[in-house]
Amino acid sequence: MTYLPMAPSIGPGPNEGLEEVALGLEVPSQLDLDCPVSPWSLHRTSLLPSSADMSSLQELCSGLPLRPLPENRGRWAGVPHAPVRTPGLSPAEEQLALRNALRYFPPDIQKLLAPEFAQELRLYGHIYMYRFSPRIEMRAYPVQQYPCRTKAAAAIMHMIMNNLDPAVAQFPQELVTYGGNGQVFSNWAQFWLTMSYLSQMTEEQTLVMYSGHPLGLFPSSPGAPRLVITNGMVIPNYSSREEYEKLFAMGVTMYGQMTAGSYCYIGPQGIVHGTVLTVLNAGRRYLGVEDLAGKVFVTSGLGGMSGAQAKASVIVGCIGVIAEVDKAALMKRHQQGWLMEVTDSLDQCIKRLREARKTKEVLSLGYHGNVVDLWERLVQELDKTGELLVDLGSDQTSCHNPFNGGYYPVQLGFAEAQSLMASDPATFKKLVQESLRRQVSAINRLAKENFFFWDYGNAFLLEAQRAGADVEKKGAERTEFRYPSYVQHIMGDIFSQGFGPFRWVCTSGDPQDLAVTDQLATSVLEKVIAGGVNPAVKLQYMDNIRWIREAAKHRLVVGSQARILYSDQKGRVAIAVAFNQAIAHGKIKAPVVLSRDHHDVSGTDSPFRETSNIYDGSAFCADMAVQNFVGDAFRGATWVALHNGGGVGWGEVMNGGFGLVLDGTQEAEQRAKMMLGWDVSNGVARRCWSGNQKAYEIICETMRENKGLVVTLPHQVADEHMLQQALRP
Repeated sequence: MTYLPMAPSIGPGPNEGLEEVALGLEVPSQLDLDCPVSPWSLHRTSLLPSSADMSSLQELCSGLPLRPLPENRGRWAGVPHAPVRTPGLSPAEEQLALRNALRYFPPDIQKLLAPEFAQELRLYGHIYMYRFSPRIEMRAYPVQQYPCRTKAAAAIMHMIMNNLDPAVAQFPQELVTYGGNGQVFSNWAQFWLTMSYLSQMTEEQTLVMYSGHPLGLFPSSPGAPRLVITNGMVIPNYSSREEYEKLFAMGVTMYGQMTAGSYCYIGPQGIVHGTVLTVLNAGRRYLGVEDLAGKVFVTSGLGGMSGAQAKASVIVGCIGVIAEVDKAALMKRHQQGWLMEVTDSLDQCIKRLREARKTKEVLSLGYHGNVVDLWERLVQELDKTGELLVDLGSDQTSCHNPFNGGYYPVQLGFAEAQSLMASDPATFKKLVQESLRRQVSAINRLAKENFFFWDYGNAFLLEAQRAGADVEKKGAERTEFRYPSYVQHIMGDIFSQGFGPFRWVCTSGDPQDLAVTDQLATSVLEKVIAGGVNPAVKLQYMDNIRWIREAAKHRLVVGSQARILYSDQKGRVAIAVAFNQAIAHGKIKAPVVLSRDHHDVSGTDSPFRETSNIYDGSAFCADMAVQNFVGDAFRGATWVALHNGGGVGWGEVMNGGFGLVLDGTQEAEQRAKMMLGWDVSNGVARRCWSGNQKAYEIICETMRENKGLVVTLPHQVADEHMLQQALRP
C-alpha cells in the first residue's frame, strides 16, 4: 500500500496541529480501562486566561491529590507509549521498588495503591503511577497564569509543562520527552510535588531535584539558582546499562537525556536547526557545493527529535528520504506537515527518489519500513544499474538505547519486535546486532562510490562496533571509526569557535512576542557582522541569519513559543541584552527564558560526540561539563542541571545545562552578561588547551575584548621528532 502525498502545507503554526496530538497507534494493555482517548487530546484554548485554566493550574499546585484519590484510568489509548522495560529485578529488588514508590503516600492509602503499583512494575518494568496522570490539558500556559510567588518559578512551570505537552513529548504519559527514555520525572507523584514546591517558592529558597525526585525547598540567597537538578549521578563503577535499568525501576535514578530532565526542550525545532547546519556543512565539506538541489540525503527515524530530519531536508533544498518503522510516528509527522510524502513500498520509494533527482525537486519522503531494507535496496540498484542514488547518509535512530526500543531489527515487524523485546530480551539483542552488521555492510558498499556517511552522535557506530560490524579505522584512537562523527568533521570547528545552540522561550505564549525576538536577534547579528568578524565566524552568522529569516516561514513552533539559533559568546550576550531591554520597555510582554541544548561548546563531555575532536587524551574526562554546571550556578543562572547520559547513552556522557529568566531588570542583564560569557568561554578555553587552533584564536580575541579573562594558553611542541628521540630506550 502507498499513502498519497498530503496537501502542500509547511507545518504547524503557533497554535495549529496541536489538537492532533493523539495520532499514535493504540497500545492496548491490561490497565486500559474506560478512557478511549487521552484527556490531553483536547482542542487548544486561546492565549487569554480562562477561569477553568486558572482553577486547573491552582489545583495542579496544591500537592498530590489524595482525598479523594483520582480514578485509576490506567494507560490511555490515543497517545504513544514507551516500550515495556525489562529491568530483571530480583524479588527483593521488586519489593524495594514498590516500597520506594509508596513512600510518597500516607499509610492509609498505601494498601490500595500497592497492588496497582506492583501491576505496573510487572507489566511495564517501571512504576509510572498512571492513576495520578493529571486531567489538565498539558501545555505551556502563559506565564502569568501560574499561581506562583516568583517569576522564576512560573517560568520553570511553563517549561516543565511544555516538556510534557503531547504535541512535544514522545511518550507523554510515561513522562518521556524524547530519545525513547529522556525523562522529565520518574513518576507522576514527583510531578505533582514539584509543581507544588514551585508555587510556594520564594526568592530566598532553592528547589533541589535528585533524578526526578524533589528533595525539597532549601534556604538560599536571591542571587542563587532557584532550581538545581541532577540526573543519573551514579558512582562510575556502577554506571552500566544493566545497573541503570534496575536503578530506574527502583525509582532511585533517572535518565534525563539533555534537555528533557532539565526542562529546556523546545520541541523538534532545535534538532531541525542543528540538522540544517549539519547537512549544509556536509554538502560543503563532502560534495563541495553550497546548493544541495538534486542531492539525496538518506537517514532514519521520525519519532521524537529525529522527526526534524524531514523538515531540515526541505529547508536546505535537498531530497530527504527517511525510514521509520513506527507507522504512528511517521503519520504524525505527515499530519503535521513536516513530511511531504509517505510510502510503504520500496519500489515507490526508489521511483520517487529517481524522479526528484532528475528534476531537482525539493522533497521529504517517508518510507514506512526498516532503514536496513532501504540501504540494501540502494546497494541492489547500484549493483544492477550502476546508478548511485544517494549522496549523503546518516542514522538518527535512538542507538544510545538500542535494546529497549531505540533501534528495531530488520528481521521483525514493528509489533513483533516490541513483543520479543519484552518476552526474550537476549534474542532481541542478537537480532539488533545482526541488523546493525547488515546496515553497516550496505553502507560500506555504497561508500566505495561517491557517497558520504557520517555518525550523527547517536551511538550508531559505537553500537555497530560492539555488534561486530566492520567500522574499524586502523591506527585510530578510541573515538574514531571508519566514518567520522559529525562533530569531528562538521560541527567540531563550529563549537571551537564558540558557536552552539542558543535558544529562548517567550513565556507569554504570544506568537507576536516571538516575532519581536526574531527581529531583534536578526538585527543584533547583523550589527555584530558590521562591527567586523573573521570570515569563518561571519559564515556562521550568515547561516544563522538565513535560518532565523526562514524559521517563521516554515512555522516550526510546536508547543512553547520558542526559537533557536547558533551563536557565539558575543552574539548570545548581545541578544540577551536586547531581549531584556525590550521586556523593560514593554515591547515583549512577559519574561523570556534563555537556555541552550547541552550539545554545545561547553555543556557536554562526550567522547563519541561533543568532544570526539579533542585529541589530547582528555576526551574521556568530564571536568568541562561539571565546571560548566557549577560556574553557571554562581554566575546567575535561574536553574542549572547536570546529567549522566544524553545523546550517545548512559555512562557515555556528562552534560550540564541551564535556564536563565530575563525579566527586564538591570540585575537580569548583569546575570546574562556574566553567565553567558562563562558558559561559552569555558568550552573554548578547554578546546584551546587541547590544541584546537580555531579555539586558540577565538579565546585570544575574547581575552583582548575582556581584560578580566585570563586563560592558560598551550605551547606547541616545535619538533615532533623530539618526542620519539626522548622516549628511545
